[in-house]
Amino acid sequence: MKIGLSTYSLLGALKTGEMTVLDVIQWISDHGGEHMEIVPYGFTLIDQPELAAEVRLKAKEVGIALSNYSMPANFVQETEEAFEAEVERVKQHVDLVHSLGMTHMRHDVTAFSLPPDKMTIHWFEENLQAMVSGSRIIADYASQYGITTTIENHGFSVQASDRVQRVITEVNRPNFKTTLDIGNFMCVDEQPLIGVRKNLPYASLIHVKDFYFRPYDEHPGEGAWFTTANGNYLRGAIVGQGDIDMRRIMKLIKDSGYNGYLTIEFEGMEECRAASKIAMDNARRLWQEV
Repeated sequence: MKIGLSTYSLLGALKTGEMTVLDVIQWISDHGGEHMEIVPYGFTLIDQPELAAEVRLKAKEVGIALSNYSMPANFVQETEEAFEAEVERVKQHVDLVHSLGMTHMRHDVTAFSLPPDKMTIHWFEENLQAMVSGSRIIADYASQYGITTTIENHGFSVQASDRVQRVITEVNRPNFKTTLDIGNFMCVDEQPLIGVRKNLPYASLIHVKDFYFRPYDEHPGEGAWFTTANGNYLRGAIVGQGDIDMRRIMKLIKDSGYNGYLTIEFEGMEECRAASKIAMDNARRLWQEV
C-alpha cells in the first residue's frame, strides 16, 4: 500500500500562485508521500508539453510515482458531432497520460453539475448507452498504451455504487474499472461502508477523503457546506477527523487484499498544506492500526 496525495488537495495554494505543480511534487516528497494524482485544476498540462515533461522529470527525480490522472468528461451530448468531439478531446488526454509514463486515468461520463431532474435513475437509464459508448471507445484507445481507464463515483448521475457497477459491466472491458472514492457515496446519501464493500471488487485505485455530515433539517450555518442529492449537508474534513467510519473502511480495504495506491483528497476549510499533511499521516496510522 502506498500513501499519496491528489494535487486537488493543494488547490488553494495552486490557485493563489503560492505553489506550482512542480512545488506540489516536491512537497509530497518532503512530507512522506509516495505518489501523486494529477487533477488539472489550478494548472494545465494538455496545452503545455514543456511543463508536462518537467512534471515527469521532477517526479522521477524525487521518487514520486504519478499514480493517476483525473479529468472531467461528458459523453451525454446533444448531437453526434458533439459526442465525437468530446471523445476526441478525451483521447488527447490519454495521449498525455502516456507521455507522462502513467498507466491509470479517470474520466467522468456526464457533466459534474446537474439539475435535480438529471440525477434521477430515469435520466441515467435514458443516457446510459452514451456513457457506455464513450467509455468503451476511450478504454479501447487507451489499451494500446497499457492504460487502465476508470470512472469514479463522482458527479451526481453516476455516483451511487449500483450505477457505477452498471456502467462498468456494460462497458465490459478488462482495462475499465473504478477509481473508488470512499467519501463520495455520501453525496448521493449512500452509506460509505456499503458503497465501499460493494465496489471494492471493481476498484483499481482508491481515493481517501472525509466529510462532516449534518441532516437536512439541521442547517449548520456558514462555511463551505454543500447539499447532497437529497438535501443533507456535507463539508470536507481532514481524513480521520470527519464523520466517516474511517477505521472500518480501512479494515474493509485491507481485508480485501487491496495493496495499491491510496490517494488522499482534502477539500475542507483548513489551510490545505497543514490539512494534507495531517490527512496523509492519519491514513497511514489508521492503515497500520486496523
